[in-house]
Amino acid sequence: MSQTSPSPTQSLTQLSSVLDISWKTGRDYGYIFIGSLIQALAMRLFLIPANIVSGGISGLAQLINHYTHWPIGLMVFIGNVPLFILGWRFLGGPRFALRTAFAVASFSLLTDNLAPYLPANGVTSDLVLNSLYGGVLLGVGLGLVYRGRGTSGGSDILGRILNDRLHVPLSQAYLVVDGLVVLGAGFVFGWDRALYGLVMIYVSGITAEMTSEGTDVFRTALIITNEAEKVSRRILDDMERGVTVLPGVGGYTGADRPVLLCVISRAEVNVLKALVREVDPNAFMVIGHAQEALGEGFHPLKKGG
Repeated sequence: MSQTSPSPTQSLTQLSSVLDISWKTGRDYGYIFIGSLIQALAMRLFLIPANIVSGGISGLAQLINHYTHWPIGLMVFIGNVPLFILGWRFLGGPRFALRTAFAVASFSLLTDNLAPYLPANGVTSDLVLNSLYGGVLLGVGLGLVYRGRGTSGGSDILGRILNDRLHVPLSQAYLVVDGLVVLGAGFVFGWDRALYGLVMIYVSGITAEMTSEGTDVFRTALIITNEAEKVSRRILDDMERGVTVLPGVGGYTGADRPVLLCVISRAEVNVLKALVREVDPNAFMVIGHAQEALGEGFHPLKKGG
């Protein structure tokens, strides 16, 4: 039985799909490598010279290095091996493994091999500057790794396992893991540096989130008004924002009360409040935070990130 050869159009479509996947994969690994490089620079320029522990496996490696002088990058790699095996078992096998292995290997190699080319004492002796700049650089690096759909290993893997298997919130899982390492840093390097380590971890967390998810801040607005049609029309015409009308019923009166839902930027909050107040001063509004807004009028919702 003969098989029909694909048409030129089908072949071009398939080739385009393959190239698109290859481009996205290459982009992801580029993000991970650059992120690993920035993390290694943060360690070598700010955190290691100042004895400020970064938490997780890299922080534990700093503590061991203080007594043994074993290479920090090598210890990070070795320390991630058992966690990597656990991650393979519980977090998705090959899909999880490839990007995480690349991130851990890149960070480990760069942390050790950059040392001869960078000042041994860092760029400043000020603990505040070391914790702030180290935190910002480390956060940018982590954020880029996350953008590449990878993890940096260490507490990332353990935190995700605790979240997946024991339903421990990620924030609490990271707090427990990093908190134990910082506690050890207090005994080894002194409690002042342990406290600066907490500042650094907080700064790096915020920076990582901003880097991986962007700096845009969106708001969701729920509006209950007797002038739903007029308010929605003003939002559509004056603000050029979409509005969804949800059916609602007053709990006390039992009367139908349409609920308007719209998503706006932070800068548009006051504009929306003034508009609603002008149409219906008795309206009820709830304005909340939105983690992300995808779709028409905001960031496009694309397959594959």
